[in-house]
Amino acid sequence: MTDTSEWDWPVVESAAEYETGWYTGGYDRVRQPDGSEKEYYWAELPDAVVVVATTGEELVMVEQFRPTIREQCLELPAGIVEDGESYTTAGERELREETGFAAGSLSLLEEFWCSTGVLRHRRGIVFAEGLEPVDRDLDDNEFLSVTTVPIADALDVARAEPANDATIEGILLAQAEGLL
Repeated sequence: MTDTSEWDWPVVESAAEYETGWYTGGYDRVRQPDGSEKEYYWAELPDAVVVVATTGEELVMVEQFRPTIREQCLELPAGIVEDGESYTTAGERELREETGFAAGSLSLLEEFWCSTGVLRHRRGIVFAEGLEPVDRDLDDNEFLSVTTVPIADALDVARAEPANDATIEGILLAQAEGLL
């Protein structure tokens, strides 16, 4: 890892240019180490959680239309971390709301920054097991169906177009931990 202690990138100006209610977009004008100035644009989003949930030999997934890319997507359950929630608390809530399953146990696999060249956004990957059926409670903008796929096929399914970064990350992290 590079020693950045002698790097100096002072922010000369910071501006939020728009607010959507979903995210804020703006720029920071910074002085680079060579003395030049440049505007770095960013979008700031709330933290999100992705849930890798298993029912024995199967992985729980949701299928939903994503208007942003105009595609029907097969993904892991996911959502925004609300104020005061941990990633595991948000994961438990999202799993219940989207899939109708309550987890017997949840654990945080990883939390990290996403797309650091343009986003101010953190993501947590949570593993859930010991699932029991409960009532679903979809948000008014959620039109999704729940399905399961064999764990042995999960990565291949996740890599099929339109592939989703969070789904692939969640499966790979759970595999690396020996959970899938």
